[in-house]
Amino acid sequence: MPNMPRRSASLSVLTACVAFLISALPALAETPAAYMQRVANELVAASRSGSALAFATALRSHADLPAIGLTALGSYANRLPKTDRPAYYTGMVNWIARYAAKEAPKYPVARAVVTGQSAGTGGVTYVDTTVTLRSGESYDVRWTIVRRGNAYKVREAEILMFQMTTVLGNLFQDYISKNQDNPKALVAALNQ
Repeated sequence: MPNMPRRSASLSVLTACVAFLISALPALAETPAAYMQRVANELVAASRSGSALAFATALRSHADLPAIGLTALGSYANRLPKTDRPAYYTGMVNWIARYAAKEAPKYPVARAVVTGQSAGTGGVTYVDTTVTLRSGESYDVRWTIVRRGNAYKVREAEILMFQMTTVLGNLFQDYISKNQDNPKALVAALNQ
């Protein structure tokens, strides 16, 4: 910008800052309940499409991957080098997305509606949702939401008294224990 007059350069920087702030306002003003309704809508759309890519996109956008992934590893988390964690998170997302896409036709969702939110401790918010299947059956999901910078992330989902990280933890830790207690074996399997 050496040839640009200072006033024009300052105006350009100011315009860029204002545009950034305006684009950030909806995320800053969004409540955990509104955020979770948006996520639920994305998940319902992914379910209807049966697309692993749609599920993976929603997971990458909204899941607190480090917290979920490390919790699922349990005591093995310390054995997985930090350099291997991105591959682990990628594999975890892809595995969950493929599984969800395969199972979605068995449970056709009509709608998911947020029914409330409550404050937890340590910056956690719980958001309750009722999921209604096309058959008319319904079940409740309790989402654990945390703030990450200017956005929210989903840390946990509890469905019918089962917590997502516990179920993942049982599967992942069992696999690791059957493979010489080596978490890299899990990373390799998830990325196949």
